[in-house]
Amino acid sequence: MASPSALPVVGVLVDGRTYRNLLYLLLAVPLGFVYSTVFTFGLAFGLALSFVLVGLVVLLVLLIGSRLVAGFERRLANALLGTDLSRPDDLADADGALAGVRTYVDARSTWTGLGFLSLKFWVSLFALVPLVILSSALPLIAAPLRYPYAADFGEVNGEPATWTVDTLPEALVALAVGVAGVLLALHVANLVAYVARQMAVALLGHEARETSPPASATGGGAHSHGGAGSAGDDIDPAGGFEFVDDPADRDSDSADRNSDPADRNSDSADRRSDETP
Repeated sequence: MASPSALPVVGVLVDGRTYRNLLYLLLAVPLGFVYSTVFTFGLAFGLALSFVLVGLVVLLVLLIGSRLVAGFERRLANALLGTDLSRPDDLADADGALAGVRTYVDARSTWTGLGFLSLKFWVSLFALVPLVILSSALPLIAAPLRYPYAADFGEVNGEPATWTVDTLPEALVALAVGVAGVLLALHVANLVAYVARQMAVALLGHEARETSPPASATGGGAHSHGGAGSAGDDIDPAGGFEFVDDPADRDSDSADRNSDPADRNSDSADRRSDETP
C-alpha cells in the first residue's frame, strides 16, 4: 500500500520532509541576511584597509570564520535537508603560523564554503515566497469559523488589499482558496529547499557512500579470495549480484570434467603404448 506522502499534490501535507524543509527556510531567512551583512561589511572593510596590517587581519579572520560558519551550515543541512555530508579533509599539515594561513588559503573547501555563504542570501530571499503565501493562506482556512472578518493581503499601489468575508458561501470560498494557497506554499518550499540541498552537496562537502557488504554477510564465502570471482567484482552498483558466467556454461563445464572414466583410461593406455620402444 502506497504511503499517503506519495500522493500527488496533497501528499506534501503529511510528508515529514516538508516541515523539515519549512524549518530550514525559516532559519535561512535571518541567517542569510546576517551572512550577507557581516561578510559584505568585512570584505569591504578588509579591502579598504588592505594596504595596512589591519585589513589583512580582517580578511584572514573573514576567511577562517567562513569555514566555521560553513561547518554549521553543513550540520544544518544534514539535520534538516536529509544530506549526509562529511567534513572536508583538504587541509594539509603545516608547521608555523604562516604555513597554517597558507593551508587555509590553498584549501578548496575554504572557497566553496565562502561561495555557499554568499549564495545563502538568495536562498533567504526565495524562502520568503512560501512563507508569505502561508501567512496569507492559513487565516483563510479558518474563515468558516470566524466570519465576518476582513482578510488583509498587503497593499497594491498604496491602497490596502483586503477581502471582507461576510457570509457562509464566501467563507467556504475562502476556505478553498486557503487550502490551495497552503498546498502551493508547501510545494514552493520543497522546491527552494531542494535547490538549497543541491547547493550544500556541491559546495559544503561530499555525501558519504555506502560500502559494499563483506563476502561472509552476503553468503559469498566461495568467492572470498581475490581474482575475477571476488565478491567485489560480483556486486554491481545497484547492490545486486552480476553473474559474469552463464550458469548453463558452468554446468556444461562440470559435465565435461565428469566424463566417462573409461574414456580417460583408454586415452591413458594409448599414450603408454605410444611411449613403449
